[in-house]
Amino acid sequence: MNFQPSEITLQVAQTAKDFAIQHIKPHIMEWDEAQEFPVKIFKAMGKLGLMGVLVPEQYGGSGLGYFEYKVVVEEISKVCGSIGLSVAAHNSLCVGHILSFGNEEQKKKYLPKLATAEHIGAWGLTEANTGSDAGNMKCTATKDGNDWIINGTKNWITHGKTGDIAVVICSTGAPRTKNNATAFIVERGTVGFSAGKKENKLGMRASETAEMVFDNCRVSDENRIGEIGDGFKQSLKVLDGGRISIATLSLGIARGAYEAALKYSQERYQFDQPISNFQGISFKLADMATEIAAAELLILQACDQKNRGENVTKTSAMAKYYASEVAVRVANDALQVFGGYGYTKDFPVEKFYRDAKLCTIGEGTSEIQKLVISRAVLKN
Repeated sequence: MNFQPSEITLQVAQTAKDFAIQHIKPHIMEWDEAQEFPVKIFKAMGKLGLMGVLVPEQYGGSGLGYFEYKVVVEEISKVCGSIGLSVAAHNSLCVGHILSFGNEEQKKKYLPKLATAEHIGAWGLTEANTGSDAGNMKCTATKDGNDWIINGTKNWITHGKTGDIAVVICSTGAPRTKNNATAFIVERGTVGFSAGKKENKLGMRASETAEMVFDNCRVSDENRIGEIGDGFKQSLKVLDGGRISIATLSLGIARGAYEAALKYSQERYQFDQPISNFQGISFKLADMATEIAAAELLILQACDQKNRGENVTKTSAMAKYYASEVAVRVANDALQVFGGYGYTKDFPVEKFYRDAKLCTIGEGTSEIQKLVISRAVLKN
């Protein structure tokens, strides 16, 4: 495997980096403290092609691969995890589901506006009582002539309030039975579709997380994605790509925290020398650098397999599990390097520290990743 970045990958990375430094970095704490989801920023990224990285050009996207997608999410997350999370969720979940399983009419109708961020995407699988237990979902879709009536609530949905287009997975069969869920595209403004509670979160505060509520919401059968009963199987495939997203989000956060700690350790003097001279600090930096490098290799392997069209279930779970845990450890050690200053909002590491933890929870907890990995290992 040759992981030397191509010229186009380097160009995309530079574009994302420049945008993040110029347009995102000055507003990080403003958005974080206000829990503001800065829609205009995503519209601007859409014009640069960053919101439809994997979408073919025929549908208005950038037509790039997973190596380019990886550097987009990483460079943005190095500056702000919240914005990186929303970029990842839009690209890999809502857009990814329609791209992978939508029919030609659905792709032509929805992807062009999603790829340019004229529309923001949301994806609804999780419910209040069905986080890891998604097979027991209560949000139902009932056939009524050529329509479906959706009732229920989805929780912890990125862009659940602001999203223009939502892919929603609903129960269409008995709980815990095989092939009991179906995916639908629901447009904002559809009667019976509304936003519920917006979550007040520890971190990732500029990435909107809210309930989606369905009260006798009627959608046409034309909005059904794939066959009846295939929704959960589709979701598992979507999550394979989503785990590459969260792994890359984790990598960006870890790298941002590490670079901040490295710079600070060389500027902060104690006992008439930079604290980077002390073994207690230099060994922390060594551990951070090593774990970040290892996490990146797992992510690159998953990206390579995804580009080749290979099964990435085990590799993406490994990448997501390891990189997310690395992000938490690196953010914790980075804060320790900063000492008391790291505990204040005057320096960036407290935000990396708060943002990192979600990476071990979202799109499958670390424990679920271990379950996925162990099943794959034991099958061989």
